[in-house]
Amino acid sequence: MMQYTDRHFRYLARIMSQRARLYTEMIVCEALLRGRPERFLAHSDFEQPVALQLGGCDPKKLSTAAKLGEQAGFCEINLNLGCPSSRVKSGRFGVALMGEPQLVADCLTEMSSAVNIPITIKTRIGIAQNDSYEELFKFVEAIDGSGTKAIIVHARKAWLDGYSPRENREIPPLRHDLVHQLKHDFPHLTVVLNGGLSSKSEINHHLQHVDGVMLGRAAYKTPFLLATVDNAFFESVTNNLVDRFDIFHQYIEYARVQINAGTYPRHIAKPLHYLFRGQPGARQWRRHLSEYCTRSNAGIDSLQSALKWVERTTP
Repeated sequence: MMQYTDRHFRYLARIMSQRARLYTEMIVCEALLRGRPERFLAHSDFEQPVALQLGGCDPKKLSTAAKLGEQAGFCEINLNLGCPSSRVKSGRFGVALMGEPQLVADCLTEMSSAVNIPITIKTRIGIAQNDSYEELFKFVEAIDGSGTKAIIVHARKAWLDGYSPRENREIPPLRHDLVHQLKHDFPHLTVVLNGGLSSKSEINHHLQHVDGVMLGRAAYKTPFLLATVDNAFFESVTNNLVDRFDIFHQYIEYARVQINAGTYPRHIAKPLHYLFRGQPGARQWRRHLSEYCTRSNAGIDSLQSALKWVERTTP
């Protein structure tokens, strides 16, 4: 979700769901420790609960970055062991770290001793040919007890050579059953399933086997799904905000403040592109945002005027 789950998308997501936990983009800890960390850690209290996701392989640097995240107000630090980009192999972070379980354990131990908030990991089921359940079991067994009590598993393996990041999100087959088995074998861990989930019925099915689910592309490509999760999956929650127009009007007040502070309208508009997905006028809505919010003279009116394509035809 690099370049997608920025603070603007997270604000929109929080309007729709009060309870879902939000995650930042992966921030490489070296970048966070250089220069101005506030540039990477900026977020609104409105986004809470929100977790900071880090990439890295140096235990000391990761523990320092985790401290900065805790001081900035994040409620969880997540170590990314799932990113398959071309940089992770040379940089020894992301999914490449699945091949070094002892180093991962050292990182988790240092991070957990440095902060008072939960340390979690996000991983894949395997790398290349090393994708058997036995190997996944050994990996989790090696890091169990090193400071994390929760693991988020993208139920696809990754290839470090030959596949692009996009292909790594789509071509390796999903193996949800391996994640179910992981919860069975490590009942003391919180196991969260990620990968290929796009409907409430799918989520309900998997919640019979694991402790939680994480939505990635579905949350971005069909964001209105988030407006339904509080009532569907959390007890004692009544979220009456089920109208796309109400969501838009709440977000536009945030957008006004951000644009007045100097944020480019194209960055503010990006999370809105799929808000009306599946509704009459959605294509014109997206085209309008792409064209008018990227102009040099774009302003709040560029966002508001997009409603003309959907307001008369969308229930």
